[in-house]
Amino acid sequence: MTKLSNNIFLSDGRLPIGKILVACEESQAVTIELRKLGYEAYSCDLLDCSGGYPEWHIKGDAVAEAYSGKYDMMICFTPCTHLAVSGARHFEQKIKDGRQQQGIDLFMSFVNAPIEKICIENPIGIMSTKYRKPNQIIQPWQFGDKAQKSTCLWLKNLPNLTPTDIVEKGEFFEFTSKKGVKKKMAMWYYKALQDAKTPAERSTLRSKTFKGIAEAMADQFTRKSERREEKNIITIGEQQTLFETGT
Repeated sequence: MTKLSNNIFLSDGRLPIGKILVACEESQAVTIELRKLGYEAYSCDLLDCSGGYPEWHIKGDAVAEAYSGKYDMMICFTPCTHLAVSGARHFEQKIKDGRQQQGIDLFMSFVNAPIEKICIENPIGIMSTKYRKPNQIIQPWQFGDKAQKSTCLWLKNLPNLTPTDIVEKGEFFEFTSKKGVKKKMAMWYYKALQDAKTPAERSTLRSKTFKGIAEAMADQFTRKSERREEKNIITIGEQQTLFETGT
């Protein structure tokens, strides 16, 4: 694999940001895009990185790293296992045994990290009511990837992302549930379920960041200013439909 430059060269219109933490990211999708732009970015996760750049990866506690005082920006992919609406059928048990509260506490620990610029990513879930509505909800198909995955972004001192390449929403897998109800799921998600050998691997595969979104985060979060159109961005007012459908 070709190694990218470690030198920081800021082009016109770029913010002179110091270190950037990409928390809870083993894939290094966003970290690599930030490095391409010349920023000193580090992924951090309890898992080994799968992106191919261990020299840019901190294997350890992402919360401790977020509170270390080293970073000017953080992009965080907080674990959603106990928070996402897709797992609502398990909420009652998770509330009883404390797992959901642990997920809430972890999410909020990143929200309150002493970092100037913060983006926290999560799917549709309970944090819209437990914390606040996200600043925006985006989809991979707004950034060049033919896939549907409703993605919430909570932002602090960062701009909403502007779609870069509107494409088709991708294929869907249709099936009938055990109760005889016809359902469908995004094909990329179905393939992730089929490819995974363990529940942990399934969670890792389905949580990876799509390349188009990773590129947009790296590019747009580090620009000084630009004219941003709200065209094709899913707004907070549209969330109720997303909650009801689980899409």
